[in-house]
Amino acid sequence: MRRRSERIFAFTFLAPAVSIYAIFVIWPLLQAFDFSLYRWRGVSLQRTFIGLKNFIDLVHDTAFHKAVQNNLVLLFVGGFFCLLLAIIVAHALQGRTTGAKMLRGIVLVPQMLSLAVVAILWQFIFSPDIGLLTSGMHALHLDKYVHTWLGESKTALGAVGIAFVWWAAGFYVMLFSAALRGIPEEVKEAAELDGAIGLKRFWRVTWPMLWSIKRVCVVHLTITVMNVFVLVYLMTNGGPDRASETMLTYLYENAFKNFEFGYATAIAVVNFVVVMGLSGLILFMFRRNPEASR
Repeated sequence: MRRRSERIFAFTFLAPAVSIYAIFVIWPLLQAFDFSLYRWRGVSLQRTFIGLKNFIDLVHDTAFHKAVQNNLVLLFVGGFFCLLLAIIVAHALQGRTTGAKMLRGIVLVPQMLSLAVVAILWQFIFSPDIGLLTSGMHALHLDKYVHTWLGESKTALGAVGIAFVWWAAGFYVMLFSAALRGIPEEVKEAAELDGAIGLKRFWRVTWPMLWSIKRVCVVHLTITVMNVFVLVYLMTNGGPDRASETMLTYLYENAFKNFEFGYATAIAVVNFVVVMGLSGLILFMFRRNPEASR
């Protein structure tokens, strides 16, 4: 009788949350899978069932291949530098001085800005005429290295990546800072007594103890990068010549410019599958804390 009452109590509290999740997450997700099987202009009720043709077309779509490639480049290259910068800054700002506290607040400023503001800000920085970067390079007599940063295929994706790292790094600095402060002082003192100081202590003691937060950061970063849209759309619109195209900018183009909503939904489904697959792979790789078995 007691177990039954506990189940009823748990169901009563969980039912509203589960219902809301099912209505606003599960049902739209199922609808997306359904729409991806149709040719649909998005402006009428008329839809033509075409089965898996949208997905077959994606397999042969070179523009989509380029978008996936750019997403992966941003993930592995931009993500690497983002986390590297975050851990370095977080470790450097572990002091309890007023200056360290102020700097920890400053690195979070980009996170308080909307991505639209970030995109416009970096557009000005990379502007070939009045941009801070170009002006600085002219002042240093580095004219031969000046590019139209957002207008050239070889530099556009890198420019977007720099803006993304600047915007995203502060969040991971905050996570790593919290994790570093959570390491017991006894562990640090024991490491020093054993002769582990500086980089050696960080690599052999601190870094392994950040296992759980590393997993969170990598999964979160993967989801964020694979769903990047506003920053790319406002800075380069996926150009030039699709050099900075991502899956979501290509989705937007097909949905709201070409009015191929069925094809765009197929892109969304593939994006969902890729994100879930990568997240699952990361969780599998981080499934066991290597320090727990020692």
